[in-house]
Amino acid sequence: MNKRLKNGLLFFIPTLIWGSTWYVIKFQLGSVDPLMSVSYRFFMAGCIMVLFCLLFKYNMRFGYKNHLLFLLQGVLLFGVNYWMVYMAELQLTSGLIAIIFSLVVITNAVFGKIFIRSKITWKLLIGGILAISGTAMIFAKEIGLLFGGNMLLSAIIMSFASLILASLGNVLSAYTQKKMIPLFQSNAYSMVYGALVLFIIGLFIGRKVNFEMEYSYVLSLLYLAIFGSVIAFSSYLKIVGNIGPAKASYALVLVPLIAMIFSTIFESYEWQTNALFGMPVLIIGNMIAMDKLKPEKLLKKWKKL
Repeated sequence: MNKRLKNGLLFFIPTLIWGSTWYVIKFQLGSVDPLMSVSYRFFMAGCIMVLFCLLFKYNMRFGYKNHLLFLLQGVLLFGVNYWMVYMAELQLTSGLIAIIFSLVVITNAVFGKIFIRSKITWKLLIGGILAISGTAMIFAKEIGLLFGGNMLLSAIIMSFASLILASLGNVLSAYTQKKMIPLFQSNAYSMVYGALVLFIIGLFIGRKVNFEMEYSYVLSLLYLAIFGSVIAFSSYLKIVGNIGPAKASYALVLVPLIAMIFSTIFESYEWQTNALFGMPVLIIGNMIAMDKLKPEKLLKKWKKL
């Protein structure tokens, strides 16, 4: 297999999987409390990654300060934020939540500037404005319902809160990588810690500890743990190493589009005119923010017409 084809496959795998996981989460919303389902998912995924590290004799010994970072990252990236996502999906379609999460490109840049002094460019600002505008266009109907006192408000608030927590987790991960802490081991520990913290929170607030043996629940849990949390992430890390994080992050643009396709097919989501216009605006905004689309070149071409 040539290098270009291999990179293409590695890019396609996490994009397709992450685009589908938003819909698969729906099968986790049954008799098992969402908090517990998230805990089961990441505990399983974390244990698989830890076993993988042990099997290939990766270094798993870290100081207590590093384990505190793993704990915080687990809570932010593999814990409370996903709990909020699962709760939000009780009211919103999976595609709409995926669209909100596409704004992580913007929030990552803002928090990166605040906490690790990364640069914010004018392209990021323009891309951010377009991305937010596209999201507002897609959510025009939902925004109207909010002003009518609809209960969707809580779901949208949870979605954006989850986005912020996940973005903080991403920035923390960038910080640990700067400290030369191996990313794979870091996430293995973080997944286990995040799952355990959620489980303890569930016990403390009186959530029922149970498990659903229905095929839909078990298979979706396995898919989310193995494909959504292990394979997709491992493939993404590999492509980051092959072509760099800037090009690899293009997957973030395609994920909401794939999620919306799944939502349309399986959740009967109906595309309104505002959504048809809003989606390309959102995608273009994210592409500009990630420097994958040059607005100055578009202006030059437009002037020649």
